[in-house]
Amino acid sequence: MKIAMLGSGFIARFYADSLVGQRRKDTLHTVYSRTSDKAEKFAKDYNLPYHTTSMAEAIEHPEVDVVVIALSNDLHLAAVEACAKAGKHVLCTKPLGRTGEEAKKMLALVEEAGIMGGYLEDLCYTPKFLKSLDSIKAGSLGRILWAKSRETHPGPHSDWFWNKEKSGGGAIVDLGCHCIEISRNFIGKDIKPVEVMCWAATQVHPIDAEDNAIGMVKYANGAIGQFEVSWCFRGGMDLRDEVMGTEGTIWLNNFMRTGFEMFTTGKGGTYVAEKAESNSGWLFPVGDEIHELGYSHMFTDMFEAIEGMREPSETFYDGYVVNSIIDAAYRSAKSGIWEPVQLDAWRGRTDVTEAHAFASYDEDFHLIKEEILPNGEKKLILKHKKTGEVVRRDL
Repeated sequence: MKIAMLGSGFIARFYADSLVGQRRKDTLHTVYSRTSDKAEKFAKDYNLPYHTTSMAEAIEHPEVDVVVIALSNDLHLAAVEACAKAGKHVLCTKPLGRTGEEAKKMLALVEEAGIMGGYLEDLCYTPKFLKSLDSIKAGSLGRILWAKSRETHPGPHSDWFWNKEKSGGGAIVDLGCHCIEISRNFIGKDIKPVEVMCWAATQVHPIDAEDNAIGMVKYANGAIGQFEVSWCFRGGMDLRDEVMGTEGTIWLNNFMRTGFEMFTTGKGGTYVAEKAESNSGWLFPVGDEIHELGYSHMFTDMFEAIEGMREPSETFYDGYVVNSIIDAAYRSAKSGIWEPVQLDAWRGRTDVTEAHAFASYDEDFHLIKEEILPNGEKKLILKHKKTGEVVRRDL
């Protein structure tokens, strides 16, 4: 397949590096940029035969099969509209829209046009994430009770991110979209998000949007998805996830302190990693940034989905759900109370209710806890099923 890249900036180059690096049959064919010199430079850097300052020209190019949207959030809807009109499969960077309503329109456009809409949520394709998700689906953690995802860094690289009108918000829409979708996967994407409680504030930067936020998403089965996001974190980019289940726990550190540490006086002056604030002192380089951030697995899934005429792991519908949760987070940050997630089209399970399954020790008692004390003695904490009495027993 031949690819049109819409955008020539930071994320477009990450995508291009991934696509070129895989050396597969899918190739970059043309690039669109609003600035002619940037379009020309991008085409030269990646050896593309075409470049243009017309979005329509890039999308409608007769040799183009797939369009990748790597544009500012305010341009996503127009780009998807053009792809739907041209009948071209479209892969869109995160977040899908600035709001749930915008994302819903994009979802309807691709479905009515009969084209694939792939949601480029790279952090749901990192090697550690995929391995963790396999373990969870195999039952290694039991019933998932709580999933937390954190993304913090010193702030975005481009000016439009800091413009609330263009971006749709601040750290929540920029980073929370990652964290929310990570937790959705761990909890189960077929489990409906019900309501959100969120705190958000503008603590450091002179902007109209939030630069810090913490939120909790409650799901229909009682599980909680928690997100922590910030544009104020100093020291690089911190990507961490935690999952807690009835039978186990997973901790993930995706980007910092992952076993690659280096000290330098800065004489070399080389690139370290995304959002790194310094190139001297103790540094935490990333061995293969494209792979570790999930881009390789993500594009492989997207193109194989098109070839196999199936849905990818991350779809426009997922993007719509994420945007709807973000909408509820913004309402909660303003109201200070739990706000419902408003989903006009829920495609997951409708038979799920909040339930608590307690471990049974025997006919009379529930098992609360079993442990070995420092002196080697084994103890049981039990609760009588009828009387409610809590007792301790020696083993």
